Amino acid sequence: MSEADAVELTHLDSSGQAHMVDVLGKEPTRRRALARCQVEMTAETVSTVATGDAIKGDVLAVARVAGIQAAKRTSDLIPLCHPLMIGSVTIDFELEETHIAIAAEVETIERTGVEMEALTACSVAALTIYDMCKSVDKNMTITDIALWEKSGGKSGEYSRSSD
Repeated sequence: MSEADAVELTHLDSSGQAHMVDVLGKEPTRRRALARCQVEMTAETVSTVATGDAIKGDVLAVARVAGIQAAKRTSDLIPLCHPLMIGSVTIDFELEETHIAIAAEVETIERTGVEMEALTACSVAALTIYDMCKSVDKNMTITDIALWEKSGGKSGEYSRSSD
């Protein structure tokens, strides 16, 4: 890769040391991010979650709260991530034959984006489903975690579907 092609990593200072990006010069704007992932599992496990018969309780309710809490605590988990005043977090689930699809949407009015908050919310919701169902399905797999959409900020709109 030539110097002209080099990607600027904003979490490194001019001497290559890690630092928190200075966002104080930016104006707060409305920002939104949507992340998605899936928890692959047997059809029987999906059915158990759907009927609410899981031994540990209401899997989706607990996973939803866990995802919301995770979004709010992202800066405690991801080094150099700014603590943000989260305006809203929505966690949605779609139960399919052999997986549960998770979508986490986070919104704020801030100086930096909420991509990490959406990804963290999605991840922790998936991990919570895994934790609550592992006694009946040890072969579950969390897959396809990705940022699907973002808006706001200097870089503007992004949609994975348009890639």
